[in-house]
Amino acid sequence: MTTDARTDWENRIGLRSGSTDDPAFGGSAPRLDPPEGLVAEAGGSQVTLHWSPVDGAIGYQVHVATSADGPFEPLDHAGRDVLAVPHPPYVDTTCAPGEERFYAVSSLSDVHVEGPLSAPVSCAAVAEAGAVSVTVAAGQELGELARPWRPMIGSEHLSHAVSPDTTGGRVIGEELSAALRAAHVELGVSHVRAHGILCDDLAVYREVDGEPVHDFTGVDRVYDHIRSLGLFPVVELSFMPHDLAADPTVTVFDYDAIVSPPKDWERWYELIRDLTQHLVDRYGDEVVEQWSFEVWNEANLEVFWSGTPSDYLKLYDVTAAAVRAVDERLVVGGPSSAAAGWVEELLAHAEESGAPVDFVSTHTYGSPPLDFRPMLERHGRAGTPIWWTEWGVTPTHFNEVSDAVFSGVFLARGMLSAMDRIESLSYWVVSDHFEELGRPPALLHGGFGLRTVGELRKPRWWALALLERLGSTRLAVSYDGDGAGSLVEAVAARGAADEVSVMLWNLTLDQTKAAGSDALAREVSVEVTGLAPGASYDLTHVRVDENHSNVASVWGGLREDGQDWPTEEQWQVLRDADRLEELEPARTVTASDEGVVVVETVLPMPSMSQVVLTPR
Repeated sequence: MTTDARTDWENRIGLRSGSTDDPAFGGSAPRLDPPEGLVAEAGGSQVTLHWSPVDGAIGYQVHVATSADGPFEPLDHAGRDVLAVPHPPYVDTTCAPGEERFYAVSSLSDVHVEGPLSAPVSCAAVAEAGAVSVTVAAGQELGELARPWRPMIGSEHLSHAVSPDTTGGRVIGEELSAALRAAHVELGVSHVRAHGILCDDLAVYREVDGEPVHDFTGVDRVYDHIRSLGLFPVVELSFMPHDLAADPTVTVFDYDAIVSPPKDWERWYELIRDLTQHLVDRYGDEVVEQWSFEVWNEANLEVFWSGTPSDYLKLYDVTAAAVRAVDERLVVGGPSSAAAGWVEELLAHAEESGAPVDFVSTHTYGSPPLDFRPMLERHGRAGTPIWWTEWGVTPTHFNEVSDAVFSGVFLARGMLSAMDRIESLSYWVVSDHFEELGRPPALLHGGFGLRTVGELRKPRWWALALLERLGSTRLAVSYDGDGAGSLVEAVAARGAADEVSVMLWNLTLDQTKAAGSDALAREVSVEVTGLAPGASYDLTHVRVDENHSNVASVWGGLREDGQDWPTEEQWQVLRDADRLEELEPARTVTASDEGVVVVETVLPMPSMSQVVLTPR
């Protein structure tokens, strides 16, 4: 690991690029009225807040104080990025039983444009937890189940997928490729997004005697490989080739990706145009029909962009024009920003410049993704696809929450929030074979991956796998009880064989409780109505929690102090444990004369279950 790269990252990751005071860089997001109808409901070690939606809001910021007079501060659930949420309800578990707190909520028209606070309400959590009931109406169909995890998954730079190097004794390219293939086959993922297709390890650009030379041999090797796995690329056009950079000394990551603007805008245009033309010539119509082009990565952070905000808007215009010069049907978008920023600014700029924005892309960590549909409507772009091209539980490398059950349940909760409002919610990333700030130092090291080095499935892989196993037709779900719909959530569907599947979980956004909280466990009754009276069903119930379907727990019981990697015998034990585990043995149940089946369970926090009723 390059210590300098990690230190530089940690010192600069929170710094924004340049100044947004430039009059060429701005938007017209209004300050919105606060939501009405704020209600606080006391529960066991939690308070659930409800409010009425506000027209034009992309999200809401919950504030808390110890008195009605304040001062009110944003409620910090330790997500380390955007703390705003896209919709109610919101469950506060940072409170203590018996502690009176005052809550107020503001509306956001942009992530940085916040309106006034609502009138405050007070509440105190109680010590004793109540039960939760979840009712699934098998006779009430809501249409096709949305699957926002399918369009895209994140990955380390794609040359890593052909690397012969090893980490922990495992061949990097082989295992990253296996993870990508599994995402396609097991999770239904169709595309992969990654950084660095223009980095110098692929030698796309050099200057000889002062003249540009383009060589796409390395790009071909990488993209041919990705296509062989069944995936299409999202072409993130980054970072800057050395010989084209205005300042090649400004870099990020352990592999020294250059984050400078180009020294020559015409030569940048020609590079992007020629690359795009080459891809169309090599891969044909599928580039128009399936591929897409995203302009840079997180230019609103200084660590990723050494230019000004206006420089980025120029980069966007020049890049989009170069892509479209090859074929007007090609799909290009951005701003690919950190922390939900710069979307308003790009949309306002595109109105003036005429640059195409075929999709809006941005990133966030630690909260469900905000809802940019009102912003798009305000700019006359209703229906423009919204792609969260990075999303996850934490933006922090080497954070133990990434290996925890909490992270998996967080993923399920975010995907439910995104259904029917976001086209793509791309988890960052597919595998722990990842080297931004150094290659993995140990098996479980807080890596971003859904799968470990050694290709073991983490709890968050199981979250997507369980969602993917749901049937195609969504069913209505209702809740009642202590934290119902805020702490305990569910999604249900009917499948082709007329089975009814219910995925449910227990989670708070509060990462101070990522290791779990006994006080937030809930007794849950799942009632499936609308079944055939007296019909028999095979019932299966699988669980992901601290003691089920959790390789981190198994490895914790195997490893010796100071041990980084498993022995061959330990690898075998871990592989045997790399499976979904049943909470209870499969059994046969019979619907009542009213067509009802009831399943009782206890959901720890965090945990997730899937109950499936298959007609006999």
